[in-house]
Order: sequence, then C-alpha cells, then structure tokens
Amino acid sequence: MKKLLLLFLCLVSFYALWAQEKSTENIGQIWLGYFNKTRLTYKWGLWTDLHLRTKEDFTDKFSQSIIRLGLTYYVNDVTKLTIGYAYVNLYPGDNHKKITQPESRPWQQLQWHTQISRAGMMQWIRLEERFRHKILNDSTLADGYNFNFRIRYNIFYEVPLHRKGFTQNLSFVVNDEVFINFGKEIVYNYFDQNRFFAGIKYQTNKQGNIQFGYMNLFQQLASENKYKNIHAARVFYFHNLDLRKKKI
Repeated sequence: MKKLLLLFLCLVSFYALWAQEKSTENIGQIWLGYFNKTRLTYKWGLWTDLHLRTKEDFTDKFSQSIIRLGLTYYVNDVTKLTIGYAYVNLYPGDNHKKITQPESRPWQQLQWHTQISRAGMMQWIRLEERFRHKILNDSTLADGYNFNFRIRYNIFYEVPLHRKGFTQNLSFVVNDEVFINFGKEIVYNYFDQNRFFAGIKYQTNKQGNIQFGYMNLFQQLASENKYKNIHAARVFYFHNLDLRKKKI
C-alpha cells in the first residue's frame, strides 16, 4: 500500500509540474456537495448527489450545479453497480455570457471497496454520455447537442486518526480522479482533467460524515493549448441510510 500511495503522489506531482509548464488560467473556487446512498434491500439501493460550485475568486457567482440520481445493484457488500442520470447547469461563461447551458448526462458505474488493516480504499470506474446543448450566441441556445463519452477512474484512500491525542471521529483522506474523453467530436482534449483532493473526514454520526479540504483540478479545454488550473476549497457531506429489514 505504501508503494501505491507513493505512485499516487508521483502522479499528482507530475500533473502539478505539467500545469506549471502550460499556459493556464488559475482560478479559485468553492465546491459544495451532498451525497446520499440509501440501501433499500440486500440487492438494491438509491444514489443521489447534489453539487454547487462558485465561478472564480472563490465567491464570485456560480459556475455549475449538478443533480445526479442512480439505481444501485449490490453484487455484495463491497461491490456495486449503478446506472443513473445527471442534469447539469453550466452557468453563464465566456462563450454564453447571458444564458445557462444545460447538459444531460446518463452514467454507469462499477464501484468497489477494500479494507487494508486500519485504512480503507474505495475505487470506481464511471462511464458518462454527455449531451451538452449547443450555443448560438451570447444569449441564445441553438438546436441540437454536442456529444461525447467520458470515462472516469477514481481512487479514494482513508487513514483513521485513532491515536492518542486525536478523536476517533477523525480521518485523513486523499483521492485522485482522472477523466478521459472519447468520441468523434473530441479533437484535442482526450485527456479532460485530473482532480486531486486531500483533507479531513469528520464522522458526525453513524449515518453521516463531512469531508473538507483542498482540491486541485487541472483541465485541458476543447480549444488547442488552453488549460485551466482550479484551486478549490471543497466541502462534501455524505449521508448513508440502510432501510433493510434486519435478519432475525
């Protein structure tokens, strides 16, 4: 596991150096999120997550909101398959200054968990089909959609801080997620973005926890040689419910 973590940090360093060598736009944002996983039976459950993100300079307007829903099939307690739909609002930007651009995003996901001594690891592979409404000008949407596929690989690692001097409710968390575009409309940005997060997890109760910390997002834009480097304060709340009837 130490070798895996070392490789993980090397990849993050590589992306940071790459970002410095490119002509990039540096932006500060705040990302807020709510995640709910409700297990209905031993095989089926529901997935919900909601997001709101500021535009720039941490508190200047909004850049994006997301509502994501899904139906989860539990292969077992540590392996899950989810299929769902997300609705995304891209708030006014450089190429649509007076309108919000909507995006529809069906998605499919394989997620699995691994327990390693006191630490825990979660991974997922997610496929998305992105239908982004076309834009005619600064204030008008056009007919039709731009479309591409995107695949995401996410790895999350948690180390409890259950040592003398620390509360049992605290953990150190780190995760990295890589996004790859593909489809006939993709020309320059097959690599879409990388998101690296490091922070603290606080277990509020048996059903919920809050995770807060720093996230760096490095993204290659659709236009050639244009990149975005986002420094974000990220706060996510995770709410897990189990509605199964207990076996007697």
